[in-house]
Amino acid sequence: MASADSGLSEPEDGGGFFEVIGGRYEELTPDRVIGTLEAGPQHLQPYGVVNGGVYCTMVESLGSIGGAAWAATQEGILGVVGVNNTTDFIRSHRSGLLRGEAIPIHRGRTQQLWQVVITRKSDGKTVARGQIRLQNIVDPAVIGGLQPDLAG
Repeated sequence: MASADSGLSEPEDGGGFFEVIGGRYEELTPDRVIGTLEAGPQHLQPYGVVNGGVYCTMVESLGSIGGAAWAATQEGILGVVGVNNTTDFIRSHRSGLLRGEAIPIHRGRTQQLWQVVITRKSDGKTVARGQIRLQNIVDPAVIGGLQPDLAG
C-alpha cells in the first residue's frame, strides 16, 4: 500500500485493532471487504448488548482497509487515513456472529467514502450501518510527524 521508502507501514492482511477484538477479514479487495466478528461477553456494554464501539470499529476497519487496498492501485497515493466515521446502531445484538460488508460510495483524487453494513448471522438483519470518509495520503509527512527523506 505504501512504497518501501515512504515511511508508512503497510498492513499485509489487515491486522490491527479489529483483529485484537476478535475480528477476521474474510474478503479483502479494492472493491469490497467482508469481515466477521463472533460477539461475546467481552464485547458487551453494561446492559448486555454489543457496545457501539464494536460497530464503529468494524466500520473504521473494514472501510479503511478497503480504501487502502484501492489506494495501492493508484499512482501517487501512499495510503489513507480516516477523517470521519458515522455509525448508526439499528438493532441490539447480544451474542453470535456479526458480518460486515464494506463497499465504496466514492473514490476520488483526495478522498474516499465507504459504506459498511453489519448484519447478524442468526437472522440476516442489519444491526448497524455506517460510513467512513478517508483522506488519500500523497505526502507521508502529514501522518504522525513523519518527515520526507530530503537527502535522496
